[in-house]
Order: sequence, then C-alpha cells, then structure tokens
Amino acid sequence: MNADNPPHAGSARGEAEELLASAEWDLSPSRHLRYKDVLMQQIDRDRIPATQVSPAPRRRLPRPALVLPAVSLALAGALVITFHGGGPSSPPVAGSTTAPAKATTATVTLDRIAAAAMKTEATPVEDSQFVYVESLTRGNMGGFGGPVRLGALHKSEVWTVQTPGPVTRTGWIRETGKDAVMPGREVPIESTEPVRPGIGHPTYKWLAALPTDPDALLKLLYAQSRVEEGESKDQAVFGTIGDLLRSTVMPPATASALYKAVERIPGVTEIPDAVDAAGRHGIGITREDAGSATRDEWVFDKDTLAYLGSRSYMTKDPARGITADTLFGIDAVMERGVVDRHGEEPPGTDG
Repeated sequence: MNADNPPHAGSARGEAEELLASAEWDLSPSRHLRYKDVLMQQIDRDRIPATQVSPAPRRRLPRPALVLPAVSLALAGALVITFHGGGPSSPPVAGSTTAPAKATTATVTLDRIAAAAMKTEATPVEDSQFVYVESLTRGNMGGFGGPVRLGALHKSEVWTVQTPGPVTRTGWIRETGKDAVMPGREVPIESTEPVRPGIGHPTYKWLAALPTDPDALLKLLYAQSRVEEGESKDQAVFGTIGDLLRSTVMPPATASALYKAVERIPGVTEIPDAVDAAGRHGIGITREDAGSATRDEWVFDKDTLAYLGSRSYMTKDPARGITADTLFGIDAVMERGVVDRHGEEPPGTDG
C-alpha cells in the first residue's frame, strides 16, 4: 500500500472483503470467518498516522473472535492468515454486560453431561463426506480500541473435509445475512501448506482416535493447544475444547471424555442460567481467565444436556471503559450432520 497515496477507507475495506474470498487459511473451520471484524479494524488502524497510534500492545480478543495473527495488509498482494498448534507443555498440577449469576462448581453437571453424551447415537463419517455445522452468530463490529458493538445475528454454515491425509483445502464456509462476510457465497478454507487431521482440522476419525481416558486426553490437549498472548494454558485448553464442541460431529466416547477432562481444568464453574444466540436458556459452564481478562461460557440444554452454543466476554479493559463482563461474541449451533458434497444441507435442515 502506498503511504503517500492511501486508498479511501471504503475501497480498502472492500478490497479486503474480496481478498477474503480467495485467501489461504490455516485455521479450523469454526475460526475462519471470526477474523473478519479484526481484519477490518486493523485496516482502519493502518490508515491512522503513526503519531496517532497508541504504543500499547494490541489486546487479545476472546473466543470466538480471536486476535488476528500478524499479517501483511498490502492489499495488492495475497492475504495469508496462519494458525499453528502449540508446542509441548506440561499438564496442570493436581447476553449482556451485567454480571452473571453466581457460579458454582461444575463437577456434578459435567458428569451428567458426559453421561448424556455417551448415550447419543454415533454418526460415522466416511472419508469422502463432509461434516456440516450450521450456527447463528454475532461478533464485535466496533472500531479498534473503541466500545464493543455486537453486529447483527446471521447464519454461518461450515463443511469440513474428512480426507485422512494432508490437504490444503480443509473445508468450505458460507455466511448469510447482515454483517456476514461475502454473503451467500461459499468460500474455500485453504492453507499454504498441507494440513493433517488434528486440533486445527478435527476430522471424525481423528476425534475417534483420541484417548478416552480423561487424564490422557487432557495431557494431549495441554501439549497441543496454542496459548494466545496473555492467556493461561488452562484457558487455552478450555478454549480448544470449546472449539471442538462447537465445530464438529463427535464420537460419543470422545465427547464424554472431553467433558470429564474439563472437570480437571482449574477454575471451571457452573452458572444456573445462560442464553445462546438463538435465545435458548440453558446451564452455563464457564471459565474466567485473569491474565487475558476474558471469560468463555458454554450453554447446555437443561433437559437433554446437549451443547447449544457459547458466549465470550471481556471482563476488564480500562481503555474501553470495561470494568465488568461485556459480551463480545455469541453463537448457537442450530444443525449438525453429514453430507456428501459441500453446499448440501442435511435432510430436514431449514434453508
């Protein structure tokens, strides 16, 4: 981008949205379009003269709107966003801006959720098929460093490739509605390098091969989960599990083991009433992270104990005037299934 002749803000943002259609990604499908608001904020920030930019480090955004990794914003070139798994690490030893209801220990409820998950019907997925997940989602549309402003509720559909070997195209994504990226268009999710099944590309067979012993599973997750700046390892693992719960069709034994593993993460508590993006009330399982000043919350149906959706909060950000829980992102899983081709929806799915 020519600093002496910068483009108009509207044109820059327009070009960026076009680039999103052809960008190469190294992200799990559920994270793919959650970077849109951060990218647009970064473009706006880059247009501010250097003397007007605060030297303070950029704040990490909570899931589901994670911080944008360092990228080149030369809009004439290709946009590449990367997300890599973390290195080995040791396991742990031994919607609104109002405060949530009082949290209590989550062990008993997580035991019940694990038992319910174990009783669900398995949905095997063939290598040639796609896992389909439809969600309703809202994310922050406020300007960089400014007040949080949730965008419009819109639909997101993701088709995840199940090929067992390394692939450069891990899936497809389509958003529909106001504040959606490339509304109505199927956008390929691609990587510059081949991606194997794993935390960043969770196929059904990879999930089925995970340890079902909660301690062994937790040790693996602590070794492979990436820690964002300012975030604790405990919160990184909690977030990784939340991403898996949100974005996949999961073998019952794996799901049950994940919930039992969550019991072993320090600081996980229960909230008696939580609400997802579709307005459905349920039980909340949450964890607050002091280091990153964020709190993630999962919502489960009070009767079936099925996963419904998630909420993400900022708990403190003096620069934005945030001193209490402020909702930053919210979603609701509306449909999961298995299809033969991307673009298809499971039978009975509302179009």
